[in-house]
Amino acid sequence: MPAIDTAAPCIPGSAAPRPLELYPSLWAIASDVPLSRYGPERLEAHLHDLDWVAEIGVCHEAVIERVAALRGATVVPMKLFTMFSTTARALEDLRGRRRDISAILRRVRGCQEWGVRVTQRASAPSHKKTAPTVSSGTAFLAAKKRARDEAHDRLARSGAAAEEAFASLSAHARATVRREPPNAATSPPLVDAAFLVSTACRARFRAAATRAAAACRDAGAALSVTGPWAPYNFIAETRSR
Repeated sequence: MPAIDTAAPCIPGSAAPRPLELYPSLWAIASDVPLSRYGPERLEAHLHDLDWVAEIGVCHEAVIERVAALRGATVVPMKLFTMFSTTARALEDLRGRRRDISAILRRVRGCQEWGVRVTQRASAPSHKKTAPTVSSGTAFLAAKKRARDEAHDRLARSGAAAEEAFASLSAHARATVRREPPNAATSPPLVDAAFLVSTACRARFRAAATRAAAACRDAGAALSVTGPWAPYNFIAETRSR
C-alpha cells in the first residue's frame, strides 16, 4: 500500500488523500470532497474564476508529485476535477479500465515529462541614427522591401533552429507530443512540445536542451524548458520514436 503523507496539504476542503486498491500493485489515490463546495452548481460557478481554478490545480499537482516521489511508483495523473459520486462508483469505473490503464503504465513507467517551447525573439532595437528621409518613391519601396526581407530571413533562421531543436531533443525521448497553436494566436511559438524522457536519459536530454538553446539564441529564437512533470500529455496514444 502506498505510504502517503496525510499531513501534507491537499485539495482545499477535502479529506486527506487515501489509497484505494484496484488490483495488486495498482492503486487509486482519492480524497473525499464536500458537495457544498464541489457539487455541480458550485463547481460550474467557480470554473470562471481563474485564480480559484489555479489554486486547486496547484494542490492537485502537489498530491501527484508526492505520490510520484514514492520509490518505485509510476503515476497516471487524472484530469483536474475528476469526481465520482461514491467510492464504489470510482472503483467500478477504474477497474473496468484495467486494460487501458495497464497500457498507459507500460508506456510511461520510468519516465518523466519535460516541456519545451521555442519562441522568436524580438529584434534588438537599432541604436543607429535615424536614416535621412528617402528622396524618391523608388528608394522608399526598396527600403521597405529590405526590411521585409530581413524580417523573413530572421523568421526562417529561427524557425529552422526550432525544428532542429525539436529533432535533437526527440532523439532522447521515448515519445513526443507537439501542440499546435490556436488559430487566433498572434505570436504563436515556433515549437511547443512535451517529451516523455526516461530517467536514464534525463542528463542527456538536459545537455541536448542546453545545446539547442544556444543554437536557437544564435538564430534569434529563445528556448525554454520546464519539468520534470507527471506524464500528463502521454496518457492518450502518442507518437513514439
